[in-house]
Parts: sequence; C-alpha cells; structure tokens
Amino acid sequence: MANNFVNKKVDITSAESAVTLYTIPSATTAIIKSILVSDDSGSGSSITITLTDTSDAVFSIAYLKTISANTPTEILTNPLVAETGEIIKVTAAQANRLHVILSAMEVTPRTVTT
Repeated sequence: MANNFVNKKVDITSAESAVTLYTIPSATTAIIKSILVSDDSGSGSSITITLTDTSDAVFSIAYLKTISANTPTEILTNPLVAETGEIIKVTAAQANRLHVILSAMEVTPRTVTT
C-alpha cells in the first residue's frame, strides 16, 4: 500500500453555501487527521462541516460550530476514515471570514506489475 500525505485548503468567500473542501480520489481511503478552522475577520463566525457518502447521504461532522475571532479551532479530536468518492464540504455562516485546512493521509493499494 502506498501512503501519501495531503492537505486541502479553502478560504470560504460565500455565506451559507456549501463549498467542497476534499473529494476522496478513486481507489483511495483517506485518514483525515485534522480539520483546522480560523477566523481572520476579528468578529468570529460559525461553520458547518459535512461528509457526503457515495449514496448522497449527508452526515454532520460539525454543525454551526462557533469559531472565535483570531483563534484557530481544531474540529476533529480523533482521526476520521473516509472512503473513495466521499466528499467533505464546508459552509460558513458569514462570507470572507473563515479559512479551513484539512490534513489527511491517502492510502492506495499497491500496484502489482509483472
């Protein structure tokens, strides 16, 4: 198995509209280590983070989580396993305030050559 460390970043520029942060690639399992959110407006905000599975079912990771002004907030306290085709989306309550960074390890099957 091959392991590849990745990070995905987004500056959320619109309010109340889900933005795709990370889509797990084909033939890959992702172990999401952290999701870090920071507010750079000085006013604070809130964020909703969801995982959409391959059946289009939506699961809440964080719902209207308060993000304090000028203080980074760690969303995950334990690793989250996501499978091929699943999507992590973020929605901000206010536009142009939140930055989100996701760190993950992608695990892909080893390629066998003959």
